[in-house]
Amino acid sequence: MALPLQLLLLFAVGTLTGFINILAGGGSLLTLPVLIFLGLPASVANGTNRIAILIQNFVAISSFHRFKVLPWKMGFYAAFPALAGSLLGASLAVDIPDAMFKRILALVMVVVLLVIIIDPSRRITVKEGEMTTARKFAFAAAFFAIGLYGGFIQAGVGFLIITAALFAGFDMVATNALKVLVVFLFTVLALGVFVYHGKVNLLLGLGLGAGNATGAWIATHFAVKKGHAWVRGFVIIMVIVFAVKLMLEP
Repeated sequence: MALPLQLLLLFAVGTLTGFINILAGGGSLLTLPVLIFLGLPASVANGTNRIAILIQNFVAISSFHRFKVLPWKMGFYAAFPALAGSLLGASLAVDIPDAMFKRILALVMVVVLLVIIIDPSRRITVKEGEMTTARKFAFAAAFFAIGLYGGFIQAGVGFLIITAALFAGFDMVATNALKVLVVFLFTVLALGVFVYHGKVNLLLGLGLGAGNATGAWIATHFAVKKGHAWVRGFVIIMVIVFAVKLMLEP
């Protein structure tokens, strides 16, 4: 496929996944396979995707800040352990063989598919309360694990953050705002690791990022809970398609 068509495709996919990522999560389950299918090695696709994530979340943070819904204090409290985990996860990801990465990605997609179908965010009812020492420790430990996973593969990390934030007592609006802040901060570090190891295609990343930024801007101006059922159904279909294709690849 010619480069202009690749960039056009990435912009279109990025717009959709930027929207999905801000309202729910899992957009990288679409962008990673698309980047791989365009011919990038799996590790380079993993690094290139971080450019789009970074741009997308910067746009979303700006919008959520204007709406005054960003939980800055807890966001930075979550970010520090997530940064540590992200550094370790990204360091592991840059050296993983392509075939193994594709298998892990396919497995992750299947697991996330089950999470989407179960939809635990609709079943979790935790009342807001004081963040005791025990809750803060559990919160920090959860975000270290989230950072580790996010640094390694990124795909589906939004669902993990939503689950952890809901267990901490955040409502859905604050949860989505917290998610974009934490992901932005640990993506800065993870992207640096991939750039250092030469695992980033800047041009394709910027093309995807332009789309992600557009989708993120639309999503943050869209009511947080509207469109959930449609997005959920679309992601389920695409996860099945891409997971099967990755599993069947030689």
